[in-house]
Amino acid sequence: MPINTIYRDSGCEWIDVEAPTDEDMKYLHERYEINNLLLEDTLDPNHLPKYEEDGNVKFFLLRESTELERKNLNTISDISTKIGIFLLDKTIITVHRMKAKSIVETKKDITASSDDIHPHKIALMISLVIMKSFDDEAISLFETMDNIENEIFLKNTNHTNQIRRLYKLKRKSGLNSRVLTISNDAIDKFKLLDLEDSEIVDLKDKQKDVVADFDHLNIQITNLISMFLALSDQKANQVMKVLAIYSVYFLPITFIAGLYGMNFENMPELQTKHGYFYTLGLMAVIVICTFIYARRKQW
Repeated sequence: MPINTIYRDSGCEWIDVEAPTDEDMKYLHERYEINNLLLEDTLDPNHLPKYEEDGNVKFFLLRESTELERKNLNTISDISTKIGIFLLDKTIITVHRMKAKSIVETKKDITASSDDIHPHKIALMISLVIMKSFDDEAISLFETMDNIENEIFLKNTNHTNQIRRLYKLKRKSGLNSRVLTISNDAIDKFKLLDLEDSEIVDLKDKQKDVVADFDHLNIQITNLISMFLALSDQKANQVMKVLAIYSVYFLPITFIAGLYGMNFENMPELQTKHGYFYTLGLMAVIVICTFIYARRKQW
């Protein structure tokens, strides 16, 4: 996508570059004298959030939560996409690999706003939308966790599917927490910009709230996994208990049947006319007595 000028007036120019090519990077380097190493950082899909200064260029690399569903959740690029923000005197340049919600919403807000716009203000607005994207993700993950919890404790569903969903939920929450934690330093550097203290505090508070949400989510998921495993063990123990009780019923009568299955000539009751029925009756009495004993013991 070509380099796009989103906003321009006498005191501010916003340049946006989506899916930059080598020619775009060369143009930015030559036109705005941006260090090639900083430009290369915007191309690495797994680069962590950071802040750097090079001459009169202030560089923020932030990550925005995405709504993409990935089968594998191994790296931070599976749950987020990066936004590179270059701040010059009266120019802000944003570089990103794919369409970013923060860029689209900030553009709408600027269009509808009647306030004075300057590059540092745009950077702040983008960062607030980025924090909101993580807030929305936290809400979505909380809802998913609640649904899984209801299925575990209120419905008889497939346990294999549930543990897979819990694992995926834990991986996604952990990756989001990692991104937000590493973003602390970059968010703190907004105090170096020409912004009001209340605006900076608002951004930091939003970031702290989202971090707290994901920390709480991680704890809740871990507890839910532990409860799920404990419930599974309890069900397995219940099955083993039932099998053990049945074995208690049949063990004595199996012993009697085994005795009379031995091939000896002189055995009691072999020559008795009703010996077979006496033996069956004895087995029935043993089973009934065992049942009564188990009931009294509340087995």
